[in-house]
Amino acid sequence: MPPQKYTHAIVARISESLKQSGEFNYNLAKKQHQEFCSLLREVGLDVIELPPDETLPEGVFVENAAIICNGVALISKSDNFLRQREADSMEIILKKELDVPVVNPNIRNALLDGGDVLFTGREFFVGISSYTNEDGAKAVAVAFPEYPVTPIKVSGNMRLKYYVTMAGPDVFSVSSSNYCQEIVKRMERDASFKYQKITLPEEHAANMLYINGTLIHRSPLEIPASYKVIKEKIDTPSRNIDVSEFAQFSNGLTSACLLLRRWKSIRNI
Repeated sequence: MPPQKYTHAIVARISESLKQSGEFNYNLAKKQHQEFCSLLREVGLDVIELPPDETLPEGVFVENAAIICNGVALISKSDNFLRQREADSMEIILKKELDVPVVNPNIRNALLDGGDVLFTGREFFVGISSYTNEDGAKAVAVAFPEYPVTPIKVSGNMRLKYYVTMAGPDVFSVSSSNYCQEIVKRMERDASFKYQKITLPEEHAANMLYINGTLIHRSPLEIPASYKVIKEKIDTPSRNIDVSEFAQFSNGLTSACLLLRRWKSIRNI
């Protein structure tokens, strides 16, 4: 099954309140985020930029707020007040501004974070983590009944897509770290389909974006060893970008955008 073709990306500009998350170079982070948005446009997407919201420090990481598949959105559920406000705001934008249908499985105790939800084009893997529980995985299964859904335990403070993303059709991007390899073995064991994988030396290199035939990954300054492996092993057209400042509080590249396909035009926000 070919991967989804995307037409649009939703992003949110960085707010100064992100400084509450830790020390970083705010001006450099803004510059990197602007370059990220430009790169998304260069690979053919219409980019919808939401204004910064100083009341939502981590609002730039829009991936956490929703899961969008086949033109339908499932809104995340969090026990963190600010993260839930991000999800509620995204629900309003998707429904009222972008006319994207939103499903609500109404599973009472669900916790669900978009950074834990990996869609391969054939099935979903849902990280059971500090941010997502089994009921959250059930919500994904109810929202997208046409696809198998497999829960995968993820320990620590990271989400599933920090460790595993898609590097192309039916190709996992993973790292050589012991914990990542443990996760991938469980995924391969429980998967409904077969996948190839590319294994990278640096753990944070595994998070990348595959968009309509182009692979977007971190720059050689950030992942020097992995960059060489990518160039040697993958023939897919690729672009690289430095996200060292704005992505350090998140999964990485995937965290900064929500991808979707639209057949009719979206009005500007």
